[in-house]
Amino acid sequence: MKRLLIFCLTTILLAAQARAQEQLSVKQQADKLYERYEYFKSLDLYLKLANKKKPDIRVLERIADCYRNINHYNEAEAWYAMAVIDTSATAITHYNYAEVLLRDQKFDKAREQYRFYFKKINDPDALALKINNCDSAALWIKRPSDYLVKDADNINSAFSEWGLAYEGKTGLLFISDRRLYNGTTDDRTGNNWFKLYRANSNGENATELPIIDQKGYLINTYHIGPIALNAKADTAYITLTTDVPASEIVIDKTGKKSTQKLYTRRLQLMVAVKKNNQWIIFSPFSYNDINRYSVGHAALSKNGRVIYFTSDMPGGEGKTDIWYCEKLANGAWDKPINCGKTINTKEEEVFPEIGGDDVLYYSSKGLPGMGGFDIYAAKGEKAQWANPVNLKYPLNSTSDDFCLVTTDGINGYLSSNRQGGKGDDDIYKFSYKKPDLITAKPKAVADVPAGLKPMPQTQPNRQTQPQVQLNPQPNLPTQPQFAKSAEAYGVNNIYYDLDRSNIRPDAVIELDKLVILLNKHPTFKVVIASHTDSRAPNDYNLALSQRRSLSVEIYLLRKGIAGERMTTEAYGETRLLNECADGVKCTEAQQQLNRRTEFKLFEE
Repeated sequence: MKRLLIFCLTTILLAAQARAQEQLSVKQQADKLYERYEYFKSLDLYLKLANKKKPDIRVLERIADCYRNINHYNEAEAWYAMAVIDTSATAITHYNYAEVLLRDQKFDKAREQYRFYFKKINDPDALALKINNCDSAALWIKRPSDYLVKDADNINSAFSEWGLAYEGKTGLLFISDRRLYNGTTDDRTGNNWFKLYRANSNGENATELPIIDQKGYLINTYHIGPIALNAKADTAYITLTTDVPASEIVIDKTGKKSTQKLYTRRLQLMVAVKKNNQWIIFSPFSYNDINRYSVGHAALSKNGRVIYFTSDMPGGEGKTDIWYCEKLANGAWDKPINCGKTINTKEEEVFPEIGGDDVLYYSSKGLPGMGGFDIYAAKGEKAQWANPVNLKYPLNSTSDDFCLVTTDGINGYLSSNRQGGKGDDDIYKFSYKKPDLITAKPKAVADVPAGLKPMPQTQPNRQTQPQVQLNPQPNLPTQPQFAKSAEAYGVNNIYYDLDRSNIRPDAVIELDKLVILLNKHPTFKVVIASHTDSRAPNDYNLALSQRRSLSVEIYLLRKGIAGERMTTEAYGETRLLNECADGVKCTEAQQQLNRRTEFKLFEE
């Protein structure tokens, strides 16, 4: 997708190959364009082939893929629906269909397609995460948090706008591929290349923000943005797609049989300075390497001594990770260090932002969420982080949500391609709709905004981590007052089978007792705190404990317990009840004690 690390594949064609292109069939021409990620151009050719009485299943799949990749999701869903009827449709087509169905909030159909795909590839853990996303999305949409999200009308157009940044207190910077002039276009989307724009603080009077090189020439090729400014707004770190000559880029080794020689134009960070109200590229970031990996999406700590960024450089946890560098005494940046497994997963993590509330906001596909990219928040720094918090609905949606910026944790902007927008991507304003709570008497955890509620202290490797406090209420306690273990009322902990989050028959007995208790005491609220044993990686165990809490929450909802009476917490393996830590030999009975959900009751 265009807002991620953008890999712009281009083709090197020798003269003989160019002449041979004229002799290719329509299908061969379309396939070559598709192989180069030129979805907009290949789509027209595939649609011509689909006019046949019985079109090739591979053509149907490619049409659906093209529509999905240019963000035309309604058309993509229709073509995937036709494709999966054919028993020879590839497994990945069922997966892509499920992703589109989840985005369109057709949760039952999405679960069906996910089950088909993950059964084919035999990955029950990945299936559990996707089913969890369907369940979470359905639940959170019914129980929105106390944030208002609305379209930033003055900024958005029928094209893509995203990646907003504050330019001091008087201006806004953002990215768009709007067509303001004729020129070369991105054959992937059919629109212009992404450029930076400047608007006033109300988002009005937007004009393109010129970026020039040291010779005074305007940089006007390929994608530009996003941009990150220092506190003085006189130095910027700008993400650019490299424009070096093709001869300086290594040919890709795709491992596929292809007559095309492809190379990748990767992302790089460039340092710019502001002189005479003009941004001038000063130097490349020290750790760019356009022939091996991308570097982009910069964010600076409040004091400017740490820079965070996204990269797929070697040594990461997954496809793309959040990394950081520290500034040395001489002003140079020290070598990159991965932000660690608490933040990064085996999937994609992108677009770090450090809010004015000193919280890290970023997007991930590898943590439990609502589908697509969800925005998460975490307190900490460098490689030491508390567990990330999903900001839930409406800050998140079943689409891609990213680039959240805020000065106070209460108001700000985010980017999303959710349904109902003006264009492919839109910028949205958000605000907290209960500002009276800031000065009101602190309430229990269940009344904290669902997305920015306090998270428990996390202790990977049994070392104390920073406590996260992600909410707009400065003096709110991290634990509810007057809390009492449910065991005092005869409700015991419930337990789980190894690597499972389903409710066992013995757990049903305890949950039904909890339902009776809550119905008997309508002023009671409950904290659902879930745990795992230590026999898996920390990040996996965190996700598993989140699924366990969600399973309990859904069970209680189905029994008629109102959602506002419940708060979920997830601790993974950080609160073991015995010595069964990593590498310690324990019996199954000892491990079972840690695979639990505990209940705490409190009353306002």
